[in-house]
Parts: sequence; C-alpha cells; structure tokens
Amino acid sequence: MSTGRSTAAPQTALAGFETNRAKLVRLSVVGEVTPPRYAPPPANPYRISTDGEPRVLPGTGGVTYNVRVGHRVRDIVGDHVEPAVSMKNPDDGANGGLNVLACIGNRATVLGGEAAGTSGVVTGKHGGAEHVMVDFPPDALERMIPGDRILVKSFGTGLAVPDVPDLKCMSLDPDFLDHWALGVRNGKLVVPVTHRVPAAIMGSGLGRDNAYRGDYDITMFDDETVAEHGLEDLRLGDLVAIVDADASYGRYLRRGSVTVGIIAHGDSIIAGHGPGVTCLLTSRSGAIEPVVDAGANIGHILGLL
Repeated sequence: MSTGRSTAAPQTALAGFETNRAKLVRLSVVGEVTPPRYAPPPANPYRISTDGEPRVLPGTGGVTYNVRVGHRVRDIVGDHVEPAVSMKNPDDGANGGLNVLACIGNRATVLGGEAAGTSGVVTGKHGGAEHVMVDFPPDALERMIPGDRILVKSFGTGLAVPDVPDLKCMSLDPDFLDHWALGVRNGKLVVPVTHRVPAAIMGSGLGRDNAYRGDYDITMFDDETVAEHGLEDLRLGDLVAIVDADASYGRYLRRGSVTVGIIAHGDSIIAGHGPGVTCLLTSRSGAIEPVVDAGANIGHILGLL
C-alpha cells in the first residue's frame, strides 16, 4: 500500500520565511450556532447512497458533542457531519462575510449564553451549507445551544509569502501558518500533511470560481483507491495535499499543481461527495512541498486535543 511518503533526500536545508502579516486587516465577523435542519413534509429525510440504499442520518449543523477535530471520518455514522460547533449568520450578506473572511486558526469567542466568554478556534468552512465550524473544549460544548452568538476576529485574508510568489494563501490565519509550515526549500513552502490525495478523486465543489469559501470533497467510494492512498485513517482536522490540483481561481485538475487544505467535515454516502477539504494553500507551478507526517492535524498543532 502506498501512503504517499517521499523517500527523496532534501536538496537543500530549510530556510525561514516571512509573511505580509503586518499589512493584514483584523476585523469582526459574527454568526450563531445553527440547528440541524431537514426539509419539512412532503419532503422526506432520506439520503440515497451510491448503492441505492435510502438512509436517514445525522448531517450538518448544531453542536456536535462527541465529534471534534482528530475524529476518524470513517468512525462517524452520519453524512457531512461537522465537528464541534457549526455557525451561520441569519443575514445572507453577513453570512457571506463570515464565510469569506473567517480563516482557519482564527480565535472565536462565545458572546452569550452559559458558555459566554469561552474561546474556540475556526477549523473549517462548508460550502452549500455555508457554515463555519469552530472547535471548543468539551465542557464548553456541553453549555452551548443553537442560537448562541459567536464572534470571530478575522485575520489572514490577503496573506502572502513573498519568498514564494506563486503561492496563494486563502482562509489561513498567519499564526496557524507559523505553527504549521516548516520553512522554504528550493523555492517551495514545506508543509506537513497527513495524506497525499490525487486530484482525480475530488468531487463536489469542483468548478467554483474561487476557493475562498466552502470546500470540496474527497470521494472515497472505491476501496482500492482508499487503500492505495492510505485514506482509511483520515481524520477531521487533518492537513492534506491534493496533488495535481489548482485552486488559484477555482478548483480543478491541473498536472504539476498542488493544493493543501484541511478536512472540514465528515464522509458522505451520496455520489460525488465525501470528506470536505477547505483550501488553505495552492500553487499552479507546484511551489508547495508536502511532507507526510501523521501528526499534521490542527488539533495536535494548536493543542486542541
């Protein structure tokens, strides 16, 4: 079984890198914990699997008490389950601001209710549902309910690494990048990832005109492909490299490109869907060097677990 691990010796030593963080804007975006939703009758609650089986499963939204970053996606009985807290702004325009400007690694603060004052961390963005996911400690989750308002101090939109000009950063907090990235080697930003995923198995979310909001899905219906790329142990919060994928101006397959993102939501039984990847880095020329490291999960990197 191939895990995508590289055995090539490094050509040069790692060098430090600078960002443009001093020029970035920090501003507020607000949402509230959104409840799980199902369409009312006469719509039915079934989701149809790729085997033609109708199933009723937990899905998006709400406070998910027992699923956080670090949870193996194949250990969840659900469809597109979002870890910890799902938030949304009831005003469409304000929700657009929340979904575009919230960055992975941003701090979030509960504004009211029994968990008021508790801090969490943004861990993903989910297109279609237009949700932003925030991880909170278990004791805070027990005290949160749908409707609780959450403030995110957005910081990271426009982030750049001048030493790697063909690198685009999106939805990425500079502090998280500093904790995660290893440095620059041969003109490429070196970042740990848990898996290397071929662009050919990416599904829902392809063809968007930007990757600054939402996600796109890894399709995991073919067991041989899952085994070949070691995806059985994929976890929420894992950083993964999508090889031969460009997300500079929309998500699509382009040989030689690399996109790196974070697993934002759980697996799905629906054709074309699967664990969602929120894009964080992309390079059309492949100016990203992903190195496989089983610990490359936001929960471990930021000490959330």
